[in-house]
Amino acid sequence: MGRKAKNKQDIPLPLEIEKQVDSKDSEDQPKNLEPLDQDNPAEHPASQINSSYDSNSDRKSAKIAKLEKIIESDSKKELLEAHLNMPPVESTELFELPTQEQLDAENEGFKDMKTVQIRIQEIINVLNNFQRLRQPGKSRSNYIDQLKLDISFVYGYNDFLLSILMDLFTISELIEFLEANEAPRPITIRVNTLKAKRKQVAQALIKRGVNLDVLPGKWSKVGLTIFESPVPIGATPEYMAGMYMIQSASSFLPVLALDPMPNERVLDMSAAPGGKSTYIAALMSNTGVVFVNDANKDRTRALVANIHRLGVTNSLVSNYDGREFPKVMGGFDRVLLDAPCSGTGVISKDQSVKSNKSDADFQLLTQLQKELLLSAIDSTSPSKAGIIVYSTCSVTVDENEAVVNYALSKRPNVKLVETGINFGKPGFTNFRGKRFNSSLSLTRRFYPHTNNMDGFFVAKFQKTAS
Repeated sequence: MGRKAKNKQDIPLPLEIEKQVDSKDSEDQPKNLEPLDQDNPAEHPASQINSSYDSNSDRKSAKIAKLEKIIESDSKKELLEAHLNMPPVESTELFELPTQEQLDAENEGFKDMKTVQIRIQEIINVLNNFQRLRQPGKSRSNYIDQLKLDISFVYGYNDFLLSILMDLFTISELIEFLEANEAPRPITIRVNTLKAKRKQVAQALIKRGVNLDVLPGKWSKVGLTIFESPVPIGATPEYMAGMYMIQSASSFLPVLALDPMPNERVLDMSAAPGGKSTYIAALMSNTGVVFVNDANKDRTRALVANIHRLGVTNSLVSNYDGREFPKVMGGFDRVLLDAPCSGTGVISKDQSVKSNKSDADFQLLTQLQKELLLSAIDSTSPSKAGIIVYSTCSVTVDENEAVVNYALSKRPNVKLVETGINFGKPGFTNFRGKRFNSSLSLTRRFYPHTNNMDGFFVAKFQKTAS
């Protein structure tokens, strides 16, 4: 296992080391001595003149030595520059996969994290240049299998979820995604425009010692990123007064896509804890009515608390299974369905997702998502070209493009339209041999490693007929 031995080549010292040598020589010289005035020898006693002569001799020797050192240094620099300008020499080494005996020894003893991380990078290098770097007799699947084992060890994903992610990303991008999930996302808050302006909230928090900035880009006028805070962000007087909501930046996106208007009837089908529904109310300036629903009765408590704290007065809270709409109520101008999902976009917040998801879980989730989306479509008004936004905090195709494609096939009275969000990646229209409706390119994907926010998916439908 590992690399085979190679011949060593002498490499000139880096310039930084050369500078350190010169600097060290300079530091060794006395710094407080001043040369005698050679133009006025009468001003100095004879003994001092003799001392000056010896000192001059020493300085000449030192100067000669210094010149020799400069010449030697310049020579080394020339060699180093020549070395740097040489074309890279291609290594003839081959990385070798560990044998079964070596793997057994690793599993029985202490498996070194650093060794496994290096092996992951070695395997990626081979896969990126497989024909030249592969080990004779080894197939691509041999390297993939070992890579999965090593990634599972380093990052803690089960084989099922890791296989899904390896289908979704290139190997290099997969590592970026996994690494991004190991880092906490920035704390973001949404300013509640029913009670305050962003500048007002920012100034108040800065006075409390909070280090913050507006969200990068110009896509949000109400978001602030919190970098450091000496006080709990969820316990400031401004928070208690309802001037802002702690809310992930990605959860702003479906509301922006929904684009609610004043005096409309809007349904938030799966609303708890209320970040999106209270944002909808704020955009509507507390006009019209927002039906705020969640199937989990316990979660509606947080929903009610946030509605009161933020000063929302145009909302009604309900506790129905979303699939009961439109039997319970219909004819909405707009419906937001932020569907229950696997949470593969928010692993940085819930590390258990890495290991507790199975194929059975995904089958149940995707079936529920399809049923909820059809109910959301059926709950909109056909006469007003109703709008439906479907979103998840998942990055898997089965929960996103596949669900949207299913809805398009079952409800020919809707079409996909632009989300109005000018960043993120377009959704897949062709994935691993599966072909989806070409309009899926209008949907948007967001990833933690590219957008520095939770993984998210947003699709926007418009009703075309009854």
